[in-house]
Amino acid sequence: MPDLHIGGHDLPESALAWKFVHASGPGGQNVNKVATAVECRLRLDGAKLQADVRRRLEKLAGKRLNAAGEVVIFVDSFRTQMRNRQAALDRLAALLQRAASTPKPRIPTNPPPRAKVRRREDKQRRSEVKERRRAPDLPERDQGQ
Repeated sequence: MPDLHIGGHDLPESALAWKFVHASGPGGQNVNKVATAVECRLRLDGAKLQADVRRRLEKLAGKRLNAAGEVVIFVDSFRTQMRNRQAALDRLAALLQRAASTPKPRIPTNPPPRAKVRRREDKQRRSEVKERRRAPDLPERDQGQ
């Protein structure tokens, strides 16, 4: 079987499974007799992806990844099978491209010393504002005289 070039990867055609079902929602008579919605399943075991790409794809797929190790993409946006199938391939390609790009490692940084000083000064200023809002402590008057 020939390989399909999807999202910068050559996937064997046997790794993809297609299923066409009736779409939900309005559409009159046509929706009841034509299966236009598309369900595309990518078997990760048969996809021949690199280990790090597969790991990122599993994480990115989220709830679209089922227990059988398949990424399931369901499309019923359009009224024709052909457009829904192309939309499913586009979504799969976008997912594979995101998985193929290695994330830039985060380099932890510390705030500059001046920022720490400024934060402490702001806290002190705010504390003084709140202190001035309190009722003043007045000396108690003599009650009996």
